Amino acid sequence: MLDILVYEEKQQAAAGETGPCLEYLLQHKILETLCTLGKAEYPPGMRQQVLQFFSKVLAQVQHPLLHYLNVHRPVQKLLRLGGTVPGSLTEKEEVQFTTVLCSKIQQDPALLTYILEGKKTIGRKASREATASLREAASVRDKDRPHSKAPDSGTCGAWASNTQLPAETQEPDGAIGESSLITTLIGLCKSKKGRVALKARENLLLLVSVASQAAATYLVQSSPCCPAIVEHLCQLYQSLPSSLDPADIAALEGISWRLPSAPSDEASFPGKEALAAFLGWFDYCDHLITEAHTVVSDALAKAVAEKLFVEILQPQLLHVSEQSVLTSTALLTVMLRQLRSPALLQEAVAFLLGMDQQPAAPEDSPRTLCAHLIRHCDHLSDEISIATLRLFEELLQKPHEQIVRSLILCYLEGRPYVARGSPEPESYEDTLDLEEDPYFTDSFLDSGFQPSAKPPPAPATNPDGKTAVTEIVNRVLSLSFLCLVPEEAKTSAFLEETGYDTYVHDAYGLPYSLNLQVTSVLSRLALFPHPLIHEYLLDPYTNLAPGCRSLFSVLVRVIGDLMQRIQRVPQFPGKLLLVRRQLMGQVPGEQLDHQTFLQGVVVLEEFCKELAAIAFVKFPPHSPHLHLSKPREGHV
Repeated sequence: MLDILVYEEKQQAAAGETGPCLEYLLQHKILETLCTLGKAEYPPGMRQQVLQFFSKVLAQVQHPLLHYLNVHRPVQKLLRLGGTVPGSLTEKEEVQFTTVLCSKIQQDPALLTYILEGKKTIGRKASREATASLREAASVRDKDRPHSKAPDSGTCGAWASNTQLPAETQEPDGAIGESSLITTLIGLCKSKKGRVALKARENLLLLVSVASQAAATYLVQSSPCCPAIVEHLCQLYQSLPSSLDPADIAALEGISWRLPSAPSDEASFPGKEALAAFLGWFDYCDHLITEAHTVVSDALAKAVAEKLFVEILQPQLLHVSEQSVLTSTALLTVMLRQLRSPALLQEAVAFLLGMDQQPAAPEDSPRTLCAHLIRHCDHLSDEISIATLRLFEELLQKPHEQIVRSLILCYLEGRPYVARGSPEPESYEDTLDLEEDPYFTDSFLDSGFQPSAKPPPAPATNPDGKTAVTEIVNRVLSLSFLCLVPEEAKTSAFLEETGYDTYVHDAYGLPYSLNLQVTSVLSRLALFPHPLIHEYLLDPYTNLAPGCRSLFSVLVRVIGDLMQRIQRVPQFPGKLLLVRRQLMGQVPGEQLDHQTFLQGVVVLEEFCKELAAIAFVKFPPHSPHLHLSKPREGHV
């Protein structure tokens, strides 16, 4: 039959008319009859054959068929049969059928509304015609076999009982909006067969990326597209074990919607497959939002924010249970790590930080989520504090202006940390003397702190009167962060290729983005190229207002406490070097006295070196001069 239709179309191509075979197919509702036989699975395996036939007819016959009522109606019935039974034997044929329909919709976006409307397009007339169609289908066996004996009455009765009026045709108009091409695709996306699920996802992606504004609007307003996609996402999230380890959540990488299963080379842990399934579908939602029509993209992003972020995640983040807070924070962090679409990022930022850009101090707005998260950074549970800091670190990597403005700049605008009335130095040369620094007082130096390097000579100037950037950077860093850690507390110089020069060389050689991933939250803040952030975090000579602290002033006091505690640790240099080698994996780990303190000293040295490297990355020797221009209004 298919060969006849294709051959006829080739013969009729010149005339541009519908051939008699195609007319017979449409007028005698042959497709309706085949659909009825396929639904009844009579004979066994008929549904598979019918799906294949429909796919080939729609793909190979060039004449537009989906506009015909007698084609549209059986197509809708076949769609209602697909994606409903997990592990169905006809999943391959079902996904091929949807592939043909989606390709037809891509060629003609007007078909989207027609196909998704289902029975509403058919109208009441279709309901009346359905009964007659099925009765005709019930007698097709005898008509199609005129040369064979008529079956006995028992056989006819049995066959007729399998072709009774389907339930959907007995329902009132409008009751068949629940199952459509969308729900069929969603059901096939859940298939355990990887190729079937992948093809279904590609088909759904094709569907939501139609260029037609009218089709996209209908997809959002009159189809179950966004609710069905987000509902599956929420179901996968709620199926996650509540006892997931945050370390396991953070370590699971390489999950994408094209390969949702967890990599086999990674260590297994309870809930790994469920977590991989959720992250794979979340990545798929993010990709849909990126590729979809703007109307669909915005609606889907808002649905994810409302159903997943607000209704499910927010209560868990504010829960009194530490395990709930810990797990939900870790999951939100890994979701932010995977998030790429601007529309979903906007919703995530609004969810975490609110719509306004005012300071979210806990005492000012105790009910906001951001305020609670800031409080969690100083939680009684160290695990929650670490997990929340990782969340903010991940958030700071996202390219969204409101993140920096809401978390940082709103506190620094107006420079409230600077003492009023103090003149601003015209150049760094005016204040580079260590002994004149307000934090390096005589009493502080007498307590045992000695700078690790002498101030270098005054930097040379270029012919144009401006100091070379390299010498300014080296001088500022040498007199600030690099000089903070005294020589007796340094150990990196004793190990090969771990000195400051090597560290700065590594920082300059790597991509800027890679440095973002290996720094701590404070280091990440210092990386933002904004004059206020640079002044507050990296300028040690800012004249602070009373009661204000800067990163440098806090480090100075930490070093002062460190120098006093060093005196109480016997054999401090040797133990410190041993701890560094343990942290680097060069020697086996063994428990030492004051081990936590010694590890802290190593971390402090590395942090100061990291800040030095950040300044080097921000102002490399190849840049013209050390100059931070004020950004244009509305830009960060």
